[in-house]
Amino acid sequence: MNDRLSNFWIQCGGRASASAVKDCLTSQAFERLLTHMDLSLLGKQLREARSALGWSLREAEVHTKVSNAYLSQLEGGKIKSPSPNVLHNLSEAYKLSYAMLMDYAGYPVPAEAQPTSTEQRFMSRLGRTSNSEQQALLEYLSFLRTRKR
Repeated sequence: MNDRLSNFWIQCGGRASASAVKDCLTSQAFERLLTHMDLSLLGKQLREARSALGWSLREAEVHTKVSNAYLSQLEGGKIKSPSPNVLHNLSEAYKLSYAMLMDYAGYPVPAEAQPTSTEQRFMSRLGRTSNSEQQALLEYLSFLRTRKR
């Protein structure tokens, strides 16, 4: 028996039935998914993007076709497996990176879809900003940089 098969056999308790192996694989996949998701950050990004647009939950419901109750639970980190279709609708309406939302929700994202630099990832987290917001951010960054000296 090779090492990978031995490790799997040990992790699944040496169970041999097909259903036991399936259950073990499912639980391992679920545990791996949980270690990669950040639902609180997902919720925070969605709440901030909605707020930046000046939308209430009910207004967001109209624009996204996602119920305000589901949006509230999603923003609160209560939805453990958000639908990729819902995340896509929200990314379109909120002008956020779909890959970023999928990543925060724990779904695999191809390397070519991920931001390639820290700056791009930071910018995608900001979401849509107005000119006045961009100016205010630049002024605040300038202030922070003078304080560090």
